[in-house]
Amino acid sequence: MAVFDTPQEAFGALRPACVQLTKAQTVENVAQLEARLAAVGAGALQELQEYVLFPLRFALKVPGPKRERVVQRVLRCLRAVLLGTRVTDPRLLRELLSELCACLPAPHGAPAPAEELQLAALQALLALMRSAQRDAVAALYRPSCLPLLGFAVSLLLGLAERERAKQIKLSALECLQVLLLQGECQEHRWLREEQAQRCGDLFASFLPGVSLALSRIIAGDVKQGHRITVSAIRLFYQVVVSVMADEQLARVPKQKEKPPVEQSRIAELIVHRGPEWSKSTSEKLSLLLHKIVELSSVHSHWRVRLELVELVHHLLSNCRLSLVDSFTHLLKALVGLVNDENSEVQSRCNEVLQGIAEQQVITQNRALADVLSENLHSLATALPRLMNSQDDAGKFSTLSLLLGYLKLLGPKINIVLNSASHLHRLSKALMQVLELDVTDVKIVEDRHWGCVGGYDPSGSVQHGVQKGRSQRKYFRFFTEEKIFQLLQQVCRVLGYYGNIYLLVDHFMGLYSESAVYRKQAAMVLNELIVGAAGMGVDVLQEREVSLSMDDLKASVTSILEEYTDQANWYLITSIDTEEIGHEQLSVPRSGLAALPGAACSSILPSPDPHVTTRTMNSNVWQLCIQLEGVGCFAAVLGGEFRLLLLSALYPVLEKAGDRTLLISETAQGTLVDICEACGYDCVQSLINENSDYLVNGISLNLRQVAHQPHAAQVLSTMLRHSDASLLPLVEDVIQDVLSALDQSYSDQASTFLGVLHSLMAALVQWFGPSCSKEHQRRQAEERQSRTVSQVQQEITSQEMERFFLDYIKQKQIAEGNLPDSGDEEADEVPPLAKPEPSNSDTEGETALPNHAQLAKDVMERCIHLLSDRNLRVRLKVLDVLELCVTVLHPHRNHLLPMAHRVWPALVTRLISDDPLAVLRAFKVLCTLAQKCGDFLRQRFSKDVLPKLTSSLLSQAAASARAGPVYNHTLAFKLQLAVLQGLGSLCEKLDMGESDLNKVADACLVYLSAKQPMKLQEAAQSVFHHLMRVDPDSTWLFLTEVCCPQPYEAPHASLQPVKLRGMGRQRDEFTNNILLLLEELQQQESAGAQRAPPP
Repeated sequence: MAVFDTPQEAFGALRPACVQLTKAQTVENVAQLEARLAAVGAGALQELQEYVLFPLRFALKVPGPKRERVVQRVLRCLRAVLLGTRVTDPRLLRELLSELCACLPAPHGAPAPAEELQLAALQALLALMRSAQRDAVAALYRPSCLPLLGFAVSLLLGLAERERAKQIKLSALECLQVLLLQGECQEHRWLREEQAQRCGDLFASFLPGVSLALSRIIAGDVKQGHRITVSAIRLFYQVVVSVMADEQLARVPKQKEKPPVEQSRIAELIVHRGPEWSKSTSEKLSLLLHKIVELSSVHSHWRVRLELVELVHHLLSNCRLSLVDSFTHLLKALVGLVNDENSEVQSRCNEVLQGIAEQQVITQNRALADVLSENLHSLATALPRLMNSQDDAGKFSTLSLLLGYLKLLGPKINIVLNSASHLHRLSKALMQVLELDVTDVKIVEDRHWGCVGGYDPSGSVQHGVQKGRSQRKYFRFFTEEKIFQLLQQVCRVLGYYGNIYLLVDHFMGLYSESAVYRKQAAMVLNELIVGAAGMGVDVLQEREVSLSMDDLKASVTSILEEYTDQANWYLITSIDTEEIGHEQLSVPRSGLAALPGAACSSILPSPDPHVTTRTMNSNVWQLCIQLEGVGCFAAVLGGEFRLLLLSALYPVLEKAGDRTLLISETAQGTLVDICEACGYDCVQSLINENSDYLVNGISLNLRQVAHQPHAAQVLSTMLRHSDASLLPLVEDVIQDVLSALDQSYSDQASTFLGVLHSLMAALVQWFGPSCSKEHQRRQAEERQSRTVSQVQQEITSQEMERFFLDYIKQKQIAEGNLPDSGDEEADEVPPLAKPEPSNSDTEGETALPNHAQLAKDVMERCIHLLSDRNLRVRLKVLDVLELCVTVLHPHRNHLLPMAHRVWPALVTRLISDDPLAVLRAFKVLCTLAQKCGDFLRQRFSKDVLPKLTSSLLSQAAASARAGPVYNHTLAFKLQLAVLQGLGSLCEKLDMGESDLNKVADACLVYLSAKQPMKLQEAAQSVFHHLMRVDPDSTWLFLTEVCCPQPYEAPHASLQPVKLRGMGRQRDEFTNNILLLLEELQQQESAGAQRAPPP
């Protein structure tokens, strides 16, 4: 707390110290004065300000060399006095400013003093300017003080640029900021607002030197730290705004005022900010700003980039007319930082852009709009070259700039679009940038065969829809998804602000002009419509007039008509045998005796030399983009799209049945989009409610199947995505398909079989639950009967005794020793009651349900087509046949006669056909055995089993010595399928002992450790089934090969137990056989535990 509060007391305390310091300038005397000052109150010190400053100023001005420690201590004391008082005298302010500047090193003078001294001088100077009152400061900024200000500014700029110490640089920049009235002091802020015009005239003299020096500091080594760069950028735009503000320049008179005679020398230093000077200065500042923007926009520290955003904001807000030449660089910096990695920079950028849009900086300034238009034209011209030469980061920055230009133009974008040159450049740039990479062979390879494999009733009817909603595209000039998202925004902003009729017409022209531009033009058209509807578009300002629904619908209709035109919709996407009528497959008849490693006959013919893979890939992508466009149009129009369903739904359903996986998934995604837009609950509801016109179109097109081959695809898609309620509607169409198949099976069989496969798969799905319940009930009965039989096999001692008595009796009868009639009657065993006929045996010929009758009709066609010479047709027939058997399963009286009729043709496929057909035929055989049971036992035993076993035995040696590549051959797949199905066949058909022995002999070689692991596992599964059919015979068969333990006779009178497997050394079969015997033992133990007590 102060001790001396009155000026008299303070003077008495300070006078000795001041006198002593005046006499001798030493560190001790300065320290004594500092100690006395600490005890003086603020009011008293203010009264004695000049008295106390006198010895300190004298110490700074005394002639001769000075010790740096003394000067540094004096400056510290001077700073303390200034911080505790206010400078009210303008003269004192000027003198102190001059004296403090004298303590700073000259740019090209004597060696610089110590850094501590320079820092103390800067801090004292900063304290001086902050302690000056308003009137004193106002007097400083007059033309007469211009030389002093210029001297101070030059010294501070030299320090900030030349010194290496970071703290000195920062302090020098801070002093410059305060000296140029850009500090946060309230006095300075008031002066800046009150006398801005006069200060602007003064600072215009400093602008060249200040801007050049600051630009060099900004471009300095990154090691100087981000704080210095940030301070330099801030001071740069503050000085530029104070001199080049539009409001100030507008008030500058055209002619320079003539100064008084006594100020003529000073007046020569003052710059007249007339039009010529403004234009010249703007051009020079443009070069500096270009340099600053380029360096700062890629600076590693986010605060520098954030300060660059502030620079752009202040200059665009205050100098939009004077710095119009720099507008390009400023906007480039601002737009380029919109997607900065730092969230604060992004947020501030968006705020500034939003403010520019709300203030209508560009829309109300034709000059700025013209500059933006020219920049846009230049960028569009250079865009293909930049996209071909830059990396992804550079491409992202370039496209961000393009998007920013369009957003800033806003409603003025039509100025660009109405110029043919601008529109041509922009559209061609988009066409080149959006070029797709269509070299991926997988696009054509991924196929949706429709009838390959079985039908999974539990599968979703909309399988693949979610994958098809947004197909990932691969572009030629970039790889990152965010770049494509930027291009989408570019197109949407164009559609949002631009004339939609003009844009659609122009890009439709490009679409029709060349196949090279077709995919890109379709992508742009899709995004234009989305943007025109205001969906998914990010803009800075609202458009002047919203687009009406009628205009939107008219544009969509014209695009939709072009998309679904036959020339653009029915493109070659693959080369299949169905598509080439003259191509016929000649296949080797290898059957079950396929040699290991033998190549399968090729399903696809040799490609047409005129249709390349690249062309087909391009067509696939074009169709996908057009299908995505239909989904976009539906989302845009909403319920209004229902009016376009008559023209759009049928073509989309065609593509949903396409065999190219990419197309079918995209089309299914489009169907989901249509459902969501038009208010349908699901695709099933969409199809059912529009089935009348769909069925009519299918029926008409089936009559001209040679010219309308895609009707079958529409019907297949309807069946896959609907429910049983559709069956009565399409029943007549199905009959038309069957009739057409009868009339043109030679050239259209494959197409119609695809429809029949979809029909049968749908019937399995729709009517499967009842079949599955019946199937489960019968399986439960079979398991129950099997369990009863196992329990009955647990023989008691009394039953065994009776068995031997009966055996002896029968043997005596055979030898002619007939027993007495009484004994015979006594020993007569009451006959077993005859089993009652089952319901299925007594079931009469009842009328089949519609779906079962359809399955029967289809099965009849399949019987005739099983011997078709085309392998693809035979494969499809086998798939359809398997589904027909599943549908007819509950109706055995009809299924068994059909199975009898199909058997000869099926056997032919099994024993003398291509391995692919053999695989599929064997699968059908397994299904038939499961559904028909022992009805096929004798046929299978006589016609098929010998071929199967001989094939397995002949292939075993080859598979045992084959390498890992063998697992991918067709011969291996055939062996695996036979082994996996053979056990269940034996169990379902209840094969006899001799047949089971044949199966066991054929499968034994696959228990060898030399066989591939999958074949070993499949062979084990065969023996698992044999264990369930006849566990005793299976045990005996296995122990004859390998017996792990000896067996002793229960009584000495019995012969010893001898098995061929006893005592054998371990070999390649040992491990698998021991595993099977262990499982058999566990099965017997479990059966014994379940058996009821005797």
